[in-house]
Amino acid sequence: MTRSARPPRWMPVLLAATLLAACTQSVAGTGGVERWSATKVAGLDITTGDSGPRRGVAGSRLTADGGDGGRIDRLALDAVDDVQEYWTEVLPANFGKRFEPVTRLVSYDSGGAGPQVCGTGTAGLVNAFYCATDDTVAWDRGQLLPTLDDSFGPMSVVAVLAHELGHAVQFRLGATGAQTASIVKEQQADCYAGSFFRWVAEGNAPHFQLSTGPGLNQIMSTLFFIRDSAGTGFDAQGAHGNAFDRVSAFQFGFGDGPRRCAQIDEAEVRRRITQQASDDRVRDDGAADLPVDDPDALRALMTTLRNSYAPAGAEPPTVGAVLDGCPDAAPTRPAAYCPGTDTIGLDLDALVRIGSAPQPGRRGGIGDFAAFAEVASRYALSLQRVAGYPLRGVAAGQRTACLTGVWAGSIVAGRGAALRLSPGDLDEAVAEMLTADSLIAADVDGASVPSGFARVEAFRDGFSAPGTATCTAKYR
Repeated sequence: MTRSARPPRWMPVLLAATLLAACTQSVAGTGGVERWSATKVAGLDITTGDSGPRRGVAGSRLTADGGDGGRIDRLALDAVDDVQEYWTEVLPANFGKRFEPVTRLVSYDSGGAGPQVCGTGTAGLVNAFYCATDDTVAWDRGQLLPTLDDSFGPMSVVAVLAHELGHAVQFRLGATGAQTASIVKEQQADCYAGSFFRWVAEGNAPHFQLSTGPGLNQIMSTLFFIRDSAGTGFDAQGAHGNAFDRVSAFQFGFGDGPRRCAQIDEAEVRRRITQQASDDRVRDDGAADLPVDDPDALRALMTTLRNSYAPAGAEPPTVGAVLDGCPDAAPTRPAAYCPGTDTIGLDLDALVRIGSAPQPGRRGGIGDFAAFAEVASRYALSLQRVAGYPLRGVAAGQRTACLTGVWAGSIVAGRGAALRLSPGDLDEAVAEMLTADSLIAADVDGASVPSGFARVEAFRDGFSAPGTATCTAKYR
């Protein structure tokens, strides 16, 4: 985050790995308030069962040029098989066109010499991609897919290949071309992947199963991992999107189906996308995040919160040190809210740990926006208390995430707020909401909403809303 009174600073990426631009070139909204249920995500029951390959199921008969027949290739081929079965069923039903399987599958090891695909050598190409020139899906079995599998589980491999086959769907529909912006192609492909995973979660996939709780969280963590670096503009060549925008597109597909994905065009992307390019004046020398224990920064935070929620008529709570002995709420860290005294208590040491930039081998750091958003979530509870809403339970956690999103939407660049969003800030919010004990999406006692998918969806509802009414009407 940045203070308007100081030169802005952007935060470094949380993880170094980013997929290279996919080889997809030819040469090579907000409606009415939805009904919400505390036990469902996008209309499906929240489940915590197994996610990953089904046991006792015969493997795919597909083959890949260059494949070694190992576990990663078998996983990839099963993924391609299921995704293509999905599109064989769905493309005619939704678009009136027959789906033809991709012409060629290629497996390669980026650590070796490797073949040429789409006119590009694969040595050192840590990637997975679709090439329209020869209708090929290719993947790196040497580094990329094993890294994803080790970090997030086998469904992350399925997610990457579902995305690449989303590009094959674009090619078959003729919906994109050489002049289509990269970000439009990638948002559509993320959305198509989301629609496929809805089919998996409903139990239709022959080789895979997916829970809507931890299973979906793994998919969203994968999208976070392969996001664009902070400071990459959405209109840059090869832009895929920041984590917030990639997760949003995935959720559109999961919740609304493939027709919603086909509606993503440049006009919508320019209206909705949050990915900012780094300003030329922004420091890019690895400077630390804004110090979250800086009194000026905290005063600026409280100013933005008061301004964000002022139309709702809420009196500002008192802010002080750590709360001890609150009579009607459990203590939470790094920020806590006590309804009986309408007081927010801050543990500055814990706040600094959350607000520090992440470092390899060190726990606790997410970034300054994550820390400030956790404080904002406790402020949002004060707003709910004044309005007479319950402060405990899943609905309270969802409402809190949504209201925190309202605050975030009020400090986008160009609105003159005392604090303003910088590139990478919303990705910090996604990172925080994918932790087991997210405070952004927690009730007054710190009980978090069980689904990371639902947390991010609620935050995005608030971020996209003109005020607090959407949050209080939907999450009851």
